[in-house]
Amino acid sequence: MTDTTLPSTAESAAEVETDFNLGDIFEAIADAVPDRPAIGYEGTDVSYRELDERSNAMGHLLQAQGIGPGDHVALYLKNSLEHVYAMVALLKIGATSVNVNYRYTPAELTYILDNADATAVFVELPEHQRTLASVLSGSRVRTVLVVGEVVDELAAVAGDDVSVVSVDLEGQSTARDFPPRSGDQLYLLYTGGTTGYPKGVMWRHDDFFHKPLSGGNPYGPVPLKDLAAIAHNASTFAPLSFLLAAPLMHGAAIYSMFMFFINGGRLVLQRDFVASKVLDAVEDNGVQIILIVGDGMGAPLVEEMERRQAAGTLDVAGLLSITNGGAIWSTSVRERMRAVKPDLWFRDNFGASETGNDGELLIDEHGTLRSAPSPGMTVLDEGLRPVEPGSDEIGYIARVGRVPLGYYKDPEKSDRTFVTLPDGRRAAILGDMGRLEADGSIVFLGRGSGCINTGGEKVFPEEVEAAVQAHPDVHDVLVVGVPDERFGQKVAAVISAPVGAEPPTLEELQTHCRQTLAGYKVPRLVVAVDTVKRTPAGKADYRWAGATATAALETTSA
Repeated sequence: MTDTTLPSTAESAAEVETDFNLGDIFEAIADAVPDRPAIGYEGTDVSYRELDERSNAMGHLLQAQGIGPGDHVALYLKNSLEHVYAMVALLKIGATSVNVNYRYTPAELTYILDNADATAVFVELPEHQRTLASVLSGSRVRTVLVVGEVVDELAAVAGDDVSVVSVDLEGQSTARDFPPRSGDQLYLLYTGGTTGYPKGVMWRHDDFFHKPLSGGNPYGPVPLKDLAAIAHNASTFAPLSFLLAAPLMHGAAIYSMFMFFINGGRLVLQRDFVASKVLDAVEDNGVQIILIVGDGMGAPLVEEMERRQAAGTLDVAGLLSITNGGAIWSTSVRERMRAVKPDLWFRDNFGASETGNDGELLIDEHGTLRSAPSPGMTVLDEGLRPVEPGSDEIGYIARVGRVPLGYYKDPEKSDRTFVTLPDGRRAAILGDMGRLEADGSIVFLGRGSGCINTGGEKVFPEEVEAAVQAHPDVHDVLVVGVPDERFGQKVAAVISAPVGAEPPTLEELQTHCRQTLAGYKVPRLVVAVDTVKRTPAGKADYRWAGATATAALETTSA
């Protein structure tokens, strides 16, 4: 069992009025708006009272399996009602959820379960059950909770070391008789692997509430001061219907879900992203806001909007806004949406698992990305000193104030990322480079790590390089991102073959990589060269690799 009593990152005692716990917050909202719809899922509506009761029942099911405060429970699930029940139940019993990308290969799943010290796992789909069954031997997992029918392969591993339990809430108590909670408890949110393997970002519940959830007041500067204020806000806030097109395994979706719960809104959840079903929900369920992840969702969505408009069947009169987070959302896609519905309001959020929502990105007429002045962001030099506004000096973009405690079981990376500034404030420095303008706005110049963002999924080049270089006909490789109309970027590998060997084809390399990498990490473009360019010290020349891959892409397109 893991100790979840953690030190505060609040800047001063005066800053803290209430020590917020997310389980307490949810229950205050459920009591304030019990009859409001909380979730709409594939034809089923669940009220806040029902969501609270079913989450209580799930909590008692977990407790019956010996799961309690401090335990880490992996959610190896696609979007579903049970996924939400499990997330809320874990808050209620003081356990810690671990978000798992359901696209992981066995090797990647083994890593995440081990790194997170997971002792229990929720799983549903047959293919996921089989993958899980193949990696349980030698893991810390002692309980597997299955939504639906248990497959033979998973049933076969059940025994003294691992219990396999079907999730059945019938007959479970719906009482709120759980242990007291604290704002110091841990919320563990795994990254998408932007800086290598995914890392568990350790948020205190209280800091999670104040930073990613904006203190419960995203439309005002003053955080809500206590549970009574949160309950009052939910009961008086106009009930919005919000469609979450992204999977709940991602931080942006988790942040959005909790934010709309705090405001007493209705979350419209869909199993998978299908553009036609998104528009059906807008037409049939009164959806007012849609959250997408970049052009990977935005492009097919606008294509469906245009198709219905041409056929005279489009009905999006009630749609107010489309919001983006987690990936590139091109101006061209937004302009096509605006042509279909001129009064749509667009918001392009930026942020990270380590910081939550940091604000809105704006694109000027030159294509420059910038954010408005904010006391929570600044640009620092290598000595962690603020750069001079308007100086054109390039520095590290820092998020200042309430930040996570660090990365789970990675003190070295934690010390590099989460720092204390000379004036005593805490800050998160994630590798984004930028320039501080004279008016206090920040121009974003990119991340120094070379992370590839493909449809909202983060791909670390060195991980892909290791997989590619394991191919017997690859001598050297550099991996970069190249432009992709739908997903913003796609993975490209620039390779050289050993002397006397023929380089592998794209299909051969993809087949090889799929053995160890999730599908979205597998190269979509392979460029064979005589020699992969490196510096005299042997360091990668990613600028050259990017230019080489982009030129090959342009030649192929032409």
